[in-house]
Amino acid sequence: MRISIIILTILFMKSFLIAQVAEPAQTTESIDRSVFGLGLAGGTASGFGLSFRHHLPGDVSYQVIGGVIKADNQSLFNVGTELQYDFVRGESTRFFGACALGYFYRGKINNDLDAPIRFGLGIGGEFNKIDPLHLSGELLFTFFNDGTILPLPQISVHYYFF
Repeated sequence: MRISIIILTILFMKSFLIAQVAEPAQTTESIDRSVFGLGLAGGTASGFGLSFRHHLPGDVSYQVIGGVIKADNQSLFNVGTELQYDFVRGESTRFFGACALGYFYRGKINNDLDAPIRFGLGIGGEFNKIDPLHLSGELLFTFFNDGTILPLPQISVHYYFF
């Protein structure tokens, strides 16, 4: 009798333990026209400064970044670019893969940086909380031309217009 109660209890509990998980509907909202953005960006792979972003029709975007600072008779400037591919795009969020390339300069006459060329590869997300401003964050594995590889973040804020 005791064994039959244990077996019935196990069979009864088994029906509750089986999880019924349904995959949420993930629709990628593709854009059918070009969208442009101006803003500020900062990162060790693609650079820091003013940024221009262009979402092409479909799932691909590119970004161009450049900045100049002059202090203590030294110049610090960089120029970079980034290519992004959307994995998932919603109304207010976007998840993408990114690759970036940047050139950095610091010095008076010659470049004092040991690794001025950087290449990054990783993932990122974009969030739209205050329309039309979009905040992006990325985590890129950044390859320096001296052989160093580091996972480093990048951030940007863009104002989008059509």
